[in-house]
Amino acid sequence: RMAAAPPSYCFVAFPPCSKDGLVVFGKNSARPRDEVQEVVYFAAAAHDPGSKVECTYIEIEQVPKTHAVVLSRPSWLWGAEMGANEHGVCVANEAVVTREPASESEALLGMDLVRLGLERGATAKEAFDVIVALLEEHGQGGNYYEDASSCHTFQSAFLIVDRNEAWILETSGKYWAAEKITEGVKCICNQLSLTTKIDAEHPELRNYVKNQGWWNGDSDFNFSEVFSLADDHLACCSGKESLEKQGGDVSAQAMIDVLRDKDSGVCVDSESFLTTASIVSVLPQDPSFPCVHYFTGTPDPSRSIFKPFIFVDDVKLVPKVQSPSFGNDDPAKKIPRFQEKPDRRHELYKAHEWARSLLENDQDKGQKLMRIMLDLEKQGLEAMEDILTRTEVLDPAEVVDLFYDCVDTELKFFK
Repeated sequence: RMAAAPPSYCFVAFPPCSKDGLVVFGKNSARPRDEVQEVVYFAAAAHDPGSKVECTYIEIEQVPKTHAVVLSRPSWLWGAEMGANEHGVCVANEAVVTREPASESEALLGMDLVRLGLERGATAKEAFDVIVALLEEHGQGGNYYEDASSCHTFQSAFLIVDRNEAWILETSGKYWAAEKITEGVKCICNQLSLTTKIDAEHPELRNYVKNQGWWNGDSDFNFSEVFSLADDHLACCSGKESLEKQGGDVSAQAMIDVLRDKDSGVCVDSESFLTTASIVSVLPQDPSFPCVHYFTGTPDPSRSIFKPFIFVDDVKLVPKVQSPSFGNDDPAKKIPRFQEKPDRRHELYKAHEWARSLLENDQDKGQKLMRIMLDLEKQGLEAMEDILTRTEVLDPAEVVDLFYDCVDTELKFFK
């Protein structure tokens, strides 16, 4: 039996459901409980002709220019669970199980495709095209977890968003289908969601499933029904209703509230899985305003705070949310892989472990600390709201240290 996919949730809200001409994107990344996620920034770069890029397991051709990206990623791999680029494109992926067994042979991971789409696509559609082209050329496969004892493999679904539109891309091997979204609220989780509304698809998709005997060619083509295992394609989204209830008022705060909700199951905290990191992005449809990306960089959003990041030149790096680097000695890079598990905790993660034990062992102190933290988060949200509603153009100097300062202040509270 295939292992269950980790129950992550991704959301996007467009007007008329979201506030004041904003597109709001969010994801909770559910991963193995002890996995550390880091927040990393890579500047835009030019690359020499013929150069290669080493992804998690395989090396592929590099492109002449890559965009600046900020990523939240399991710190042992190259790609990302979720992130954004300097052009206001956000991408998140979901591990999904389909009737097609996922390949164990090492290829691109769904997480690698997230980063490649962000580095190479200046719009959601460009990132989408990059992902499907790379899927065709290199395929997807390899272990999703840092685990030597067993190979956990999945197919991928992606939510790809910019200021104007979103694409839901669902894949099985190299085959795929996609739906374009420009209004309302959409949620994807760890099962297929596309049905008969398909706006783009792999050219051989229908022939392939006919030859497999999964579709007779006469009935309506329903992607989830064709590719899901038995009764897997149920409506997955408990968080979607909460966002729709906001009635045209989905904001960063509303998205954060949904991601923190344990009762709905969106905030995962189970025996095997935990929400190890979260992101919320606000993309103004008016391009004269900057996009704001909030990251936790720590597990369990109900005990973490969302800290804002804005792309500007020379943005200050934040080593305190970056895991230690082991270079070529990293057990994830040596074959056989994962023979050891190094300590990948970054400074903010360690501080959070202390805070977590305080929350569990000293109710009063823990609650007081959480109140201070949420107050800090609120100040950040209000400052960003101010930037997104004022008339004058943002001075980059004002936000070059933004994410750095928020992480720094958070760490001071833990000291």
